[in-house]
Amino acid sequence: MANIPFSSNYTDLSSQRGYQFQFSCNKCGNGYMSTFQASTLGVAASAANAAASLLGGIFGRAAQSAQALQSVIGGPAHDAALDAAVREISPLFKQCTRCGQWVCEPVCWNRKAGLCEGCAPDLDEEISAAQAQAAREQANAKAREVDYLGQRNLAQVSAAICPSCGAKTQGGKFCPECGTAISARRKCANCGAEADGSPKFCPECGKAFGI
Repeated sequence: MANIPFSSNYTDLSSQRGYQFQFSCNKCGNGYMSTFQASTLGVAASAANAAASLLGGIFGRAAQSAQALQSVIGGPAHDAALDAAVREISPLFKQCTRCGQWVCEPVCWNRKAGLCEGCAPDLDEEISAAQAQAAREQANAKAREVDYLGQRNLAQVSAAICPSCGAKTQGGKFCPECGTAISARRKCANCGAEADGSPKFCPECGKAFGI
């Protein structure tokens, strides 16, 4: 039998029941699965195993025969099945003469250049991608020019949650749910220091507020 191509980009999915192979594109990773080919030897091995498990006795030796039959699946029959799968799938693949990669013809092959798109990118696709990237960068730049904070004073400490009812303050001076002042400054009657929020004790002298 002649040498079989696709030596590095396929996955062998064969089992005792038969043969099947999945061929993958070296560029995009996508691929195609060959048609399942039933194995006569595999069917015979399965039947022998079933008989041995049900009847035992003399059929117990059939289990050993089944193992022998299964090992035969990896021989010439397997190679013939792989060769048939390659002939079935090969029209969907091209091998790039520049990099040697096998790529899927419908997606990753540049017909005009006669090379894979890794070596010879499709210019129309590249232009579309570049335009989309430029639009994304321009959108980010435009978004950075907008003042989303408005008149909010970032130097003023304000809580994100109302200390009274727990509702989100939405950056306001008063709670939109209960009306509690969010950013009011408390003044210590003892030392005159002011504190943001609603602390119970003065951060300067330790005196309790309201006492």
